[in-house]
Amino acid sequence: MALTLDDLGWNAAFEKEFQPFYKKRWKPGRLIRDNKITYGALLDGGEELEVVMSGNVYHAAECDAELPAVGDWVAIDTGSEIDEPVIRARLSRQTCFSRKMPGKSSEEQVIAANVNVVVVVTDADTDFNVRRMERYFTIIARSGAKPVVLVNKSDLFPTEQNEAAAAAIRELSPDAEVFITSAMKHEGVEVLRSYLKKGVAATLVGSSGVGKSSLVNQLLGGEEWQITAEVNEVSGKGRHTTTAREVMVLREGGILIDNPGIREVQMWTDERTLRDQFIDISNLAMQCQFHDCKHGTDKGCAIRAAVESKKLDAGRYEGFLRLDEEIEKLKDRRKRHQKTIERRAKRDHRVKARNLEDRKELNRELRPNQ
Repeated sequence: MALTLDDLGWNAAFEKEFQPFYKKRWKPGRLIRDNKITYGALLDGGEELEVVMSGNVYHAAECDAELPAVGDWVAIDTGSEIDEPVIRARLSRQTCFSRKMPGKSSEEQVIAANVNVVVVVTDADTDFNVRRMERYFTIIARSGAKPVVLVNKSDLFPTEQNEAAAAAIRELSPDAEVFITSAMKHEGVEVLRSYLKKGVAATLVGSSGVGKSSLVNQLLGGEEWQITAEVNEVSGKGRHTTTAREVMVLREGGILIDNPGIREVQMWTDERTLRDQFIDISNLAMQCQFHDCKHGTDKGCAIRAAVESKKLDAGRYEGFLRLDEEIEKLKDRRKRHQKTIERRAKRDHRVKARNLEDRKELNRELRPNQ
């Protein structure tokens, strides 16, 4: 049976936004692959096209994150048989799972657009890191998607260790659904399938070597879609087995976006989302004796008292402070970047105005005396 737009995640909101494009004979398509120069796109009926981005779409984007990305819905001008199919517009994103670009950049990196569920795969041993999970939950909250966590490779570790890791993760985010799984025992696949209904998109993220590729292979019916790699017994780390983001539409229904292993969970969020994810700390801050408490040596600090009495985990509070500082630095870099752009724009404007005056002066000199 041919794929329909509904199978790919189309809905009433996308249909309404697309109405003006139908009049231009453009077709809706969902981007399933980013080839750097071209994109792979799926159309109604399951037709797959290789498409390029129009200059208008490129120049209309204020930053790279606004350019089409895997998971986006776009308007495609299929043209004639001799023309290359072109992306003429990108539809508004209903969710957007992003992180800050690695390094000192202040730019956003879109991991997956229009996803309903973000599935974080980890394990209870070498990959387990509470502070990293806090980062995942914070950027998932900003995206608008539902968080799900698989504590995978449970066959390799004691039951108590797996359950302790799952409990610690649940404590971080009451909204997250956490499962203990083993890809080697084919556990966890049914958990994923329970979310992957018709038109529902999920993206799999996590470190290399935690079993994402094995889960993908099992979802695809045992086919070796992704090449799995052995994990180093000393470091506990695996090689990257997924090299690019790609959308896979499952036969049983649902859309899966696999991702390369993520080494750095760089923050791309705001203060409000951060405080919502650390609501326990925000509530404590409201109990401080002074509204401008610095939570250091200030008298009547409720947060310091909670840490000292062990009611608030010191590591969680330190993690919150690091994330808060990271967001502030990101805001500062973005402001400086914006000022640089504005200075360049003013400089370019002055140069253009000067060149225009020079041309006018030259025309006056060349014009015969009247």
